[in-house]
Amino acid sequence: MIRLVPRRQRSRAMVWGAPLLAVALTLITGGLTFAIMGKPMGAALFTFFVQPLTSVYGVSELIVKASPLVLIGIGLSLGFRANVWNIGAEGQYTFGAILGGGIAIFFHDSTSPFLLPAMLIAGAVGGMAWAAIPAFLRTRFNANEILVSLMLTYVAVLLLSYLVHGPWRDPDGYNFPESRLFPEAGTMPVLIEGTRVHMGVFFALIAVGVALLLGKGLTGFKLKLVGLAPEAARFAGFSETRIIWFALLAGGGLAGLAGVIEVAGPIGQLIPTISPGYGFTAIIVAFLGRLHPVGVLLAGLVMALTYLGGETAQIEIGVPAAVTGLFQGFLLFYLLACDVLIRYRVHILIGKAAR
Repeated sequence: MIRLVPRRQRSRAMVWGAPLLAVALTLITGGLTFAIMGKPMGAALFTFFVQPLTSVYGVSELIVKASPLVLIGIGLSLGFRANVWNIGAEGQYTFGAILGGGIAIFFHDSTSPFLLPAMLIAGAVGGMAWAAIPAFLRTRFNANEILVSLMLTYVAVLLLSYLVHGPWRDPDGYNFPESRLFPEAGTMPVLIEGTRVHMGVFFALIAVGVALLLGKGLTGFKLKLVGLAPEAARFAGFSETRIIWFALLAGGGLAGLAGVIEVAGPIGQLIPTISPGYGFTAIIVAFLGRLHPVGVLLAGLVMALTYLGGETAQIEIGVPAAVTGLFQGFLLFYLLACDVLIRYRVHILIGKAAR
């Protein structure tokens, strides 16, 4: 008989061991899934997790896909530390792309060096504005930020669809639902010739560095204290309202920045679908990385590999596109399950002791 016995204190080993165990269980379950689908288990896992990393192009694409995940994941991790549950990063990502991309569309013939900075600022402001709605409703009316931020995601996606099907549709685009291509001055500079690695990588690394500094300062302490002991935070004079606003605006700003970087980088225009679900996947990234900036960076690379591996597996062994979401679901499920071991240990009772 197997029982879960409460630990006297949280297991520090399992805090970081749980994500590794979750990844291992995901690999095992994924291999069994491939076998059920009639694919050779070893070859399928190699194709999914190893083959994308065997070429310069594959590694460069991994970096490209990880950049928005890390940016969004860093922003979400700040809020999650304070128990501020921003689940609408996908909408903030989309609205940031709309505002930043809108500048490129309206100034489509511009060659100004200030165009790209203006787009990046507008994208961040757009994400913050979209996150300000659940922040206001939470602090003013105690509305649930989970539901509000999530529902706003669909509003942003529908707004993007309306714009590219209507007023922002490219007049020379043969009626396809897409905007004009952004001018060269409004696209992210490529860092490595022959690849799609762009300057957005630096923004992800800067976000990691800033989050590390915040974690060691007073702001990081406030976030943790509000999350762990709200009453103690109030007694210490920390404003819970300010922390909520800070957490949501920081998460929204980084998500909006990621959105405009994506449309100004690999995509180069606005189209109805500008994200394979980065805003939702970044939630897994934040928790897989234990809400720590370096952990989020590593987790972003792991989750980016699921996107890249899924694309490779579709081409090489003919698996459906849904296999990417399946692996991400496995990982989230096992991560939540393994997190139980932080506060509980497994106790196996044998024989009479089990009765």
